[in-house]
Amino acid sequence: MEEIIFIVKESLDGDFEAEAPGHPIVTQGESWENLKEMALDAVKCHFDDNVKRLVRLHLVKDEVMTS
Repeated sequence: MEEIIFIVKESLDGDFEAEAPGHPIVTQGESWENLKEMALDAVKCHFDDNVKRLVRLHLVKDEVMTS
């Protein structure tokens, strides 16, 4: 089964942005639950077939601090 991995980043306003490296698929969601729905929908729309795929959301958190 093919796996589509999305790299997810949280925007400054709290929304989530996701991009699937190796595929021209990008999506966003207002919440984590909404992002999951949007990612599944984006994969279905992109491939437009009845093949089941695993969809993985990989959250990347980049935090900058000073000491």
